[in-house]
Amino acid sequence: MASEGAVAAEGTVDAAAGSDAGFIALDGVEKVFDVRRRTGLLRRERRRVRAVDGLSFTVARGEVVGFIGPNGAGKSTTIKMLTGILTPSGGRLRVAGIDPSRDRLRLARRIGVVFGQRTTLWWDLPLIDSYRLMRRMYRVPEARYRENLDRCVELLRLGDLLDVPVRQLSLGQRMRGDIAAALLHDPEVLYLDEPTIGLDVVSKARVREFLRDLNTERGTTVLLTTHDLQDIEQLCSRVLVIDHGRLMYDGSLAGLHGAGRSERTLVVDLERELPPIEAPPPARVVRVEGPRQWLAFPASEPAAGLVGAIAARYPLVDLSVREPDIEAVIARMYADRTGG
Repeated sequence: MASEGAVAAEGTVDAAAGSDAGFIALDGVEKVFDVRRRTGLLRRERRRVRAVDGLSFTVARGEVVGFIGPNGAGKSTTIKMLTGILTPSGGRLRVAGIDPSRDRLRLARRIGVVFGQRTTLWWDLPLIDSYRLMRRMYRVPEARYRENLDRCVELLRLGDLLDVPVRQLSLGQRMRGDIAAALLHDPEVLYLDEPTIGLDVVSKARVREFLRDLNTERGTTVLLTTHDLQDIEQLCSRVLVIDHGRLMYDGSLAGLHGAGRSERTLVVDLERELPPIEAPPPARVVRVEGPRQWLAFPASEPAAGLVGAIAARYPLVDLSVREPDIEAVIARMYADRTGG
């Protein structure tokens, strides 16, 4: 793994292709789109949009890596190139030693993909029928299919949903169903795009627990795209931050919080309206509305000490911790780099 704050991974795709250290490897990858827009009644303007700009990094076999950035940063475009849906405009990439755009069918048997906003399930069929169709598509042996299905059904709590048409499932239920579908053929790599979006707290916990077990027991390599920093915090040992198609950060989540000077917010509900809480530094009160107060503190520090100090001195009714907004963290990083 590259050192924290490194802008690009060392080495080239040729040196690492197919190895455990460079199981996923990108070397100077670019993707440029030609975009046409109307500028008059009969005129159109053509411009080139560089969605990915010289992106280089490697992911080792068995790693769980967070791949994050603001909307429009180039994350989805990169994932589509890694799966073979899109062909790079420049540079080179390999997944398990395979060029995705040249051998998409062979790669498809080794990867699983879950897009939070799109389903791979058949909308009008019961969930179990989608799984049976996928078994045939991937030619999964019956015994292996049954073993994988039983495991997913148990750990993702899908038993009562197998005979329900996909269109009748809630978002959380469908997401769990999609994750199971992506794993029936034993993929070595799992790409997850917003896998917990719109899920309730219980469903999020189940999905995170399942993914931890999957990585621990089977060594599945996971590339996780999410706006929920708790997903990253609980699942990933490493974070890649991309913005404007370029790699801005490669390191730990704690290092990211430090680089972006990010802060969590502790929301405190008191029994009655009181003057601003005297919090231990570096925490500080940033807002007061009646009995509710908001305190900011560094995201790299645990909340337990601050909560304990406030609970010992003030009459609490309720409190909650809000995670930093990833867009704000990246904006501060970008401003620091450009001197803005």
